[in-house]
Amino acid sequence: MNRVSRTLLALLAVTAVGAAACDDDRDDAIAPPSTPAPAAPAAPETTAATDTTVAGPTTTVEMPQGDLVATALTNHVFTQLAGMAIDADLVETLRSGEFTVFAPTDSAFEKVPVATLHSLQDTLDSNGVPLATTVLLHHVVPGIYTRDQLVDGMVLETAAGTTLTITEVGGQLFVEGMPIGASVEATNGIIYVMDDVLVPA
Repeated sequence: MNRVSRTLLALLAVTAVGAAACDDDRDDAIAPPSTPAPAAPAAPETTAATDTTVAGPTTTVEMPQGDLVATALTNHVFTQLAGMAIDADLVETLRSGEFTVFAPTDSAFEKVPVATLHSLQDTLDSNGVPLATTVLLHHVVPGIYTRDQLVDGMVLETAAGTTLTITEVGGQLFVEGMPIGASVEATNGIIYVMDDVLVPA
């Protein structure tokens, strides 16, 4: 599937999420035209705090909370990652349990040559699995790890069977030497914003 197809799939998924949200609101009471409708407070159980900057002080924005896949799509900075997950048939996998995802942004994937990305998708490992699938799962850790639970020297086993090492320098957390950015909560896990693609050995 090419990038255009992946983008269309991502947009369709976002539209589906938005349509579902609008459908839930159809039965809500509507104030008379002469009475301004008060702003509805965000419901804690349906929103997640999103840090909008990668390093330093962050701004908190309330956003609708969905599962890992829906959250990645609605944040609009993980389009490439979401498209590759769709191509690799990993959507149901990412919805079937609880995970911590060190998610490269679109700008992170732009650092990788297009030819390399295509090669990853076209090349199979010794088990017949596309290398792209292995690389994607190298970013996924079973279980939910909050920022407070990530400590210097921790070794995490990924869904690909590889390992990731957490380090801390001056209060900044790193995974495999790459800085860990803001966290985004989902209903079945946590996404950490990454400015770099993590490559397994």
